[in-house]
Amino acid sequence: MLLSEYFSLEGSSVALGNFDGLHAGHLKVIKSAAEGAKDGLRPVVLLFDRHPLELVSGNAPARLLTVQTENDILARMGVTPVIAPFGELMSMSGEEFFSRVLVDTLHAERLSCGENYRFGANASGNVQTLRALCERFCVELNVIELENYAGEPVSSTRIRKALSDGDIKSANSMLSEPFSYDFTVVSGDRRGRLLGAPTINQHFPEGFIVPRFGVYASRAFVNGKWHASVTNIGIRPTIGHGDYRSETCIMDFSGNLYGKNIRVALLEFLRPEMKFASLDELSARIKQDAETARRIFDEN
Repeated sequence: MLLSEYFSLEGSSVALGNFDGLHAGHLKVIKSAAEGAKDGLRPVVLLFDRHPLELVSGNAPARLLTVQTENDILARMGVTPVIAPFGELMSMSGEEFFSRVLVDTLHAERLSCGENYRFGANASGNVQTLRALCERFCVELNVIELENYAGEPVSSTRIRKALSDGDIKSANSMLSEPFSYDFTVVSGDRRGRLLGAPTINQHFPEGFIVPRFGVYASRAFVNGKWHASVTNIGIRPTIGHGDYRSETCIMDFSGNLYGKNIRVALLEFLRPEMKFASLDELSARIKQDAETARRIFDEN
């Protein structure tokens, strides 16, 4: 739902923040807003059409979620996403944003945000500013403590670093559920069938985070069910193709998935990409990786 389309006579409970990854800290704020439904308020999460850094510095960080995954998570939480044009908001003062957007447009009666929340032109407003405005406009405010992991606040920046390092366990802990993507399955070179391990190929779109190249224990969601799988992300040096991709062997499944969007979730980093001396060696290692991946899938 676009902000310009939003109009409701009922009050709303709004989650505020830069929700660019829906990590564990973000979910705490959104959960707080969702609890407004118990009091007859409409739970809303305010999102931006573009990452603020894209307009502020010209360089947006890599996305951690596809739009579909983001929508699925928010739907499960029972909140309505409202998309706001950041280009129009970035020049508003904190008071103008509060009165025009939160009060006049979203009819906010309750707000939830993290303790490090900033808003208004040049991020000049903070939680203290917001608290004063809430008191003035008779709006309830819930400030949520930061979520910590390994002694430091959870952040999308830390998650991107963990994914780039192949530290999928830390990334998943901070995300609160396994990192996943649901890109369209495209035609490959069909070598997987010759190796005894048919695979699905998916390309990472521009602007989306690419985890460390290597082999991962994973799971794939097909026809309403999670299947154990093993995923290679990279350039497949043994075969010699230079374009990087996600290549996933789905266990206990047979069927044509070309053209479908299949969700693949990474569970554990198994090893870096390796160049094998022969396709027979590669095939043997794929089988070994698959056995390990199945055990990890069963444990999760």
